[in-house]
Amino acid sequence: MTAVSVGLITVLALKLDSEKQEVTPEEPSPSVDPPENLYLIGVGRADCTGPVADLPMMGYANTEQTVRGIHTRLFSRAFIVDDGSKRVVFITADIGMVSQRLRLEVLQELKAKYGDLYRQDNVVMSGTHTHAGVGGYFQYTLFMITSKGYIKPSIQAIVSGIVKSIDLAHRNLRPGRIFINKGQLVDSNLNRSPHSYMNNPEEERNRYEFNTDKQIVIMKFTDLDGDGMGLLSWFAVHPVSMNNTNRMVSSDNLGYASYGFEQEKNIGFLPGEGPFVAGFSSSNLGDSSPNILGPVCVNTGEKCDYLNSSCPIGGKKECLAFGPGEDMFESTRMIGENMYKKAKGRTCKPALGHSFAAGTTDGGGEFNFMQGDTNGDPFWDGIRDAVLGPPSNETTACHRPKPILFSTGEMNSPLPWHPAIVDVQIITIGSLAIVAELEVKESFANAEVVVAGLCNIYTHYITTYEEYQIQRYEGASTIFGPHTLSAYIQRYRGLAKAIAHGTIKELPKGPEPPFFDEDKLFNQVKDPVADVAPADTVFGDILEQVNPVYKVGEIASVTFVAGNPRHSGDIVNKTFVTVERFHNDTDSWEIVHTDASWETRFHWIKGLAGRSQSKVEWHIPLTAQTGTYRIQHFGHYKQIMDNNTITTPYVGTSDAFKVTKSFYYY
Repeated sequence: MTAVSVGLITVLALKLDSEKQEVTPEEPSPSVDPPENLYLIGVGRADCTGPVADLPMMGYANTEQTVRGIHTRLFSRAFIVDDGSKRVVFITADIGMVSQRLRLEVLQELKAKYGDLYRQDNVVMSGTHTHAGVGGYFQYTLFMITSKGYIKPSIQAIVSGIVKSIDLAHRNLRPGRIFINKGQLVDSNLNRSPHSYMNNPEEERNRYEFNTDKQIVIMKFTDLDGDGMGLLSWFAVHPVSMNNTNRMVSSDNLGYASYGFEQEKNIGFLPGEGPFVAGFSSSNLGDSSPNILGPVCVNTGEKCDYLNSSCPIGGKKECLAFGPGEDMFESTRMIGENMYKKAKGRTCKPALGHSFAAGTTDGGGEFNFMQGDTNGDPFWDGIRDAVLGPPSNETTACHRPKPILFSTGEMNSPLPWHPAIVDVQIITIGSLAIVAELEVKESFANAEVVVAGLCNIYTHYITTYEEYQIQRYEGASTIFGPHTLSAYIQRYRGLAKAIAHGTIKELPKGPEPPFFDEDKLFNQVKDPVADVAPADTVFGDILEQVNPVYKVGEIASVTFVAGNPRHSGDIVNKTFVTVERFHNDTDSWEIVHTDASWETRFHWIKGLAGRSQSKVEWHIPLTAQTGTYRIQHFGHYKQIMDNNTITTPYVGTSDAFKVTKSFYYY
């Protein structure tokens, strides 16, 4: 079931004001400030982590892969943009995909709270496609079979998280600007079905440099002071760095990209807190894998069969692809880090290089300037410095390898020489966009098309007709047949034309999807049994204690007598784990990590007859401050007394321990 759904295209129409100005190489002239289209922008983030014990995970369609702990928490991130005439909402949530049932329940909640403000035609919900979330939020039989039915606590956590993220974005609406940038990220995805791709027409394949999409697109949101509010990014990669042996809830590589960017921006805040919201969203990730080392036969080390991805000994079960790290955790971090570091790349202040003065083959420039110059000329640099002043080190580094002739972004007399603001418009349309239909209107000239995948409903895959003929996994999962892509193109060509001509309201409304009564949805998940503590212990007692001293880079570990995490009920905005540092000056403990932190891992160990353990690991980062620390675990245990169910909270606390940079100094 690792797949993509009917996606959504976000069309970003860029109107570059600098292109409208007549500036010649011989006589650079100042530009006026471009006209601005300001937006109301709101961003919000909310916890949507559901139950983390004994429930099926959603993604690999393996009913034996049940969740037993937390690697990272899952979040919904909402972005609201209002241009004065229309308002749109885009949500990216750390879940496998957005099911039709989930979407309908969210829209019901929004209707009750906001009336017709947030509705079916202006709210887009996208799942990151992590395969390490909890299932149980579908209403169709196939998906209920693989996730053991419709699980109310699971879908409630997601619905409440999505709605709360929209609430926060709604409350945070304020005037701002939108910027867009894009680039190539070549070391983070791999086409896992190259044989199918090669069946596409040669003339089509020749249009592309790679056999999978390497483009990453970033939308940056700022307030009027230029302070960052958030960003949205799209990149085509499956969040399957965490493989099917994983038993912990995890936001995987896209989630790590969001985590890393937010931690860098929200200094002093714990994960999931702080004003800056970074959403790394799924895109056209259908056959795009993060396991860039490719597939090998794990039992022999040989390459898998190219056509059917199997091994001579052991068949397809022995053919596995691997990421760049030593294990799935490191691979998750590395792929996610690649994305968020690329997203940090920013546009430079405007500057013209030496080759600018060389002109083109349509009209050459003067003097000794040459195209292709990456070194510059000390003679002209000296004149520039004497007359205009040298470019700053920041601008020089940002534009490298371009040698700067005129640092126009730092020249403001008598007026700015180049615009610093690029106007951006945003609209949303359906799964495929025919850009030519939109470009008949000037407002959509130079449109940038972004595929936002796994939106609104889950329908597995859409392949080309040619790839469908090969019938690898993606073709076999194209559930509406070989002409699925053509059908979507036909439908959305009409939609694109209607958007371009402003006749969208004249389109007939399609049929409403069904919303099945809950009594028709089955649930095969049993309630957990009462908890039992071993003899002579109570819940929260230590079974395996921490060491007295750890060096940075090591793993501090402690095991507690525990209850089933499902007995903690709604765990949104709570934590099972804290890592705390002692402050001598205030005689108090400060929380430095929770179970939402990358550095912590919360393992629930299921025993027999209601006996459970919770093992907490702190992977001490190299940046950890020296000092005294402790680990706490929070939970609930359930007991049956006189036919009454009683749930009681407990806390377990490790011994204090030292963290040092070296064992020679502590």
